[in-house]
Amino acid sequence: MDLIASHISHRFGDLAVLDDVSFTVSAGEVVAIVGPSGCGKSTLLSILGGLLQPTSGAPELRGDPPADSFNPLTFVFQDFALLPWASVEENVEFPLLHTALSPTRRRALVDDALRRTGLTEFRTTYPKQLSGGMRQRVGISRALAVKPAILLMDEPLSALDSQTRELLMEDFVRLLADGSMGAVYVTHNLEEASRLADRIVVLSRRPGRIREVVSVPMTRAERGETAAREKLLAIQSQIWSLIRNEAIDAEREVQHA
Repeated sequence: MDLIASHISHRFGDLAVLDDVSFTVSAGEVVAIVGPSGCGKSTLLSILGGLLQPTSGAPELRGDPPADSFNPLTFVFQDFALLPWASVEENVEFPLLHTALSPTRRRALVDDALRRTGLTEFRTTYPKQLSGGMRQRVGISRALAVKPAILLMDEPLSALDSQTRELLMEDFVRLLADGSMGAVYVTHNLEEASRLADRIVVLSRRPGRIREVVSVPMTRAERGETAAREKLLAIQSQIWSLIRNEAIDAEREVQHA
């Protein structure tokens, strides 16, 4: 299944946020969205996921979802969005409760999602008992339980410390390795973008327009090798050169708001 952004523009009243944004996320592909603060990255993700109606243009799903998919597009949020009164396994099971699945089948899907994210032994634990990294793993596990074709990830690692972020990036690489699931990955972090994405869509300052699409010419497995570090740094430098001046302007705008 492909996700297509077709000439998407959006306004909040008189404020133009996005202008004529078009790109395609092919089946199994990871596309990162980067740009200066306020360029409309999260707004674009909400439009792609159907949470927000664009002013013009539209997102489109082309092709059939995986046969076992219960929700082709699934979000992973920055703030985890967990139910504090529910255990880990209850949080993961929650999106499956409104399906026609039998309890046995639901349990099997939850067990598989917990196993893939290393949470099996924490299934009866509550969110308040977990670290930030573990809570985000619960959010990822919940997304995996519905067998999505494409994950929509909004700054999923930005609230975490550097060591936890590194561990979760390794988790993402592992979860995306078989190509059965694609992703749109919104981030401010250029290292995350270059480590995880096949292509990086660089947006301009508001209203967000596509300045450039940068391809990462290595597999995710290759990017974990020491020899790839220099190439990844070069990609990050290329992207930073595209957004640096506008990022400075955006920061000044926030400070004087």
